[in-house]
Order: sequence, then structure tokens, then C-alpha cells
Amino acid sequence: MAARVLVAYATKMGSTQEVAEAIAGVLGEHGLEVTVSPVREVRSLEGLDVVVLGSALYAAHWQRDANRFVTRHRAALAARRVWAFSSGPLDHALGRADLPITPHAAETLAGVSIEGHRTFGGRLSPDAEGVDPQILRTHAVGDFRDWGAIRAWAATIAAALAT
Repeated sequence: MAARVLVAYATKMGSTQEVAEAIAGVLGEHGLEVTVSPVREVRSLEGLDVVVLGSALYAAHWQRDANRFVTRHRAALAARRVWAFSSGPLDHALGRADLPITPHAAETLAGVSIEGHRTFGGRLSPDAEGVDPQILRTHAVGDFRDWGAIRAWAATIAAALAT
């Protein structure tokens, strides 16, 4: 029987959702039973074997919804295989680098044994709604996600689950 995987994400502008969907797509291609959901819509982890949890980073912090998800489901997460990802650096080099988990995200996940973490680049659109204009003046605008790295990381999860 194929592992049942939840790819849960916290996003503000949709970039992390797109990363989560790409990860889920690769896992599905490897024969895993995958569900993708915003963390705020997840009520239970019952019936799931694996959780891949991702959050957008803002000032090196995971989003509040991701923090609440971990708090609410900490015991259930501790009983499952868990991988985590962060999304956010607005820089191609940082988006490709194997950056460590931020101290805030590590603190959020304390007590949950994660099998791996990866930080991917983010996206900031010049026409993004609800973004402080100061952010657009002080941050790099563009798409800094490395889709090849995202798919490759998801494939390593699939390979780990196949063994």
C-alpha cells in the first residue's frame, strides 16, 4: 500500500502553495497517495503516514498559521515521518543554497523529528496586492524559486519512502 502523504503549507501570496503543489506532483508521480492543503484547513492527521510541511519565511520566521499547525498537531506529527521546507529568500544564490532551517522554524518544530528540511527561493511580484510599497522598494522583485531543486528534493522524499 502506498504511503499516504499530506503536503501542508502556509502562504501569504501563493508562492509557497505553488511549491507545495510541485512537491505533491512529484510524490504522486512516484505512486504515493498525496493530499495538498493549506495548514489552516487541516483538522486531523488521522489516516496519514507522512507530512511534508512548508511555510513562507518573513524576516526568517515561519508564518503564524504554520506555527499554530505545529502546536495543534505536535503529538500527531511526532508519530509520523515529517519533512519540512521554507520558502522565501529573494535571491537566486540563496534560493539554490542548502540553507539551514532558521532558528525560529527550528524552535517551532522542537519535539518533532524531521527527516529533512530545505529552504527554497521565494517570489515577489511587482503587482502583488497587500504588499507594503516599502517592501517593493527595498527587496528584490522576481521569482527566485529553483523548480529543478524543488522537484529533486521531493524525489528524495519519495525515494526515502520507497525503502
